[in-house]
Amino acid sequence: MASTPADRIELALVRIEKAAAARAYACERITQRHAKLRSRIEDAVSSLDALIAREAHGEEG
Repeated sequence: MASTPADRIELALVRIEKAAAARAYACERITQRHAKLRSRIEDAVSSLDALIAREAHGEEG
């Protein structure tokens, strides 16, 4: 148990560092998930675009 102000400050700093590390990890995970989702959406839009183009070409011919 922290008995002196310096001990309490040291424990508070450790908690702050742990919280900052956890936040950085969470932000990195969100960034990675966003990149994966963006890629999947781009693929889906590309597929839809190709399907629409095939359908449009089929109606013309």
